[in-house]
Amino acid sequence: MAEIDAIRITETGGPAVMTATRVPLPEPGPGEIRIRHAAIGVNFIDTYHRSGLYPVPLPSGIGLEAAGTVEAVGEGAGWEVGERAVYCSGPIGSYAEAHVVKADRAVRLPEAIAFETAAGSLLKGLTVQYLIRQIHRVEAGETVVFHAGAGGVGQIAVQWLKSLGATVISTAGGAEKCALVRGLGADHVIDYRAEGVEAIAPKVREITGGEGVPVVFDGVGRDTFMASLDCLRTRGLFVTFGNASGPITGVDLGILAAKGSLFVTRPTLASYVATREALQAAADDLFAVLASGAVRLAEPTVFPLAEAVAAHTALEGRATTGSLILKP
Repeated sequence: MAEIDAIRITETGGPAVMTATRVPLPEPGPGEIRIRHAAIGVNFIDTYHRSGLYPVPLPSGIGLEAAGTVEAVGEGAGWEVGERAVYCSGPIGSYAEAHVVKADRAVRLPEAIAFETAAGSLLKGLTVQYLIRQIHRVEAGETVVFHAGAGGVGQIAVQWLKSLGATVISTAGGAEKCALVRGLGADHVIDYRAEGVEAIAPKVREITGGEGVPVVFDGVGRDTFMASLDCLRTRGLFVTFGNASGPITGVDLGILAAKGSLFVTRPTLASYVATREALQAAADDLFAVLASGAVRLAEPTVFPLAEAVAAHTALEGRATTGSLILKP
């Protein structure tokens, strides 16, 4: 039986729980396709699966995103061998040379977009798309806060928001990352490492003439929770979509009333691309801003597939900016 290289976990914990192994080459069933990977995306949600924050049945593969070429097609899948494809919603197990996915969860990849670009941007780009085009449809002239502008999601978001005509307030840790975010077009960048998280809300109030912003997009989590709420104007929306600093827990909902009848949502991408049509529409939106040059992606940080442990260590240590990919 043919085999492929893959990364597996048999327990949850730190990066070291991931091990490289050989597994049987999977065969697609009805409505499925097998993609031979050219590049594999590494994302924070992978660390949540690995650590146990988001529990998965064990033993398990890891990873949700990759790009490559269709090499086997199940009955009724609607794809052809040789087509370029990218996916970002699993099933879990993309850290491998090849993977079987449901045909309606993969997106056809235009020739103009490289595999490395697609694998390093589809999950992040679709995340930005549902945040700023579906949850709160940002319009020209709005002022918004988007935390962690130097990260993979943040870099896409800052550029996309600017292309929409928004005024962008972002945060980053350290002078180098702040300079990067300014270079992407952010109007205001707050260095929460130098100034402290407690400086964020007062600066946002100063920038907005005391009013606050209509929406804060926060993938940091615990460390910026209170600061994010304090950035919002009356009836503002707090969108908490990630846990880079740890999950938000023990919340007294009465605080929302006290701070101005605020709204909070904790969304997931899956809910916003639940149908094949919704997924394709969101991807087309992303591919359009990439093709137009409105969003330009830095070269990704690349690790060999066998060095997934080092990749996760770098990601969690905030040692990278932009996208991170594995190469089989």
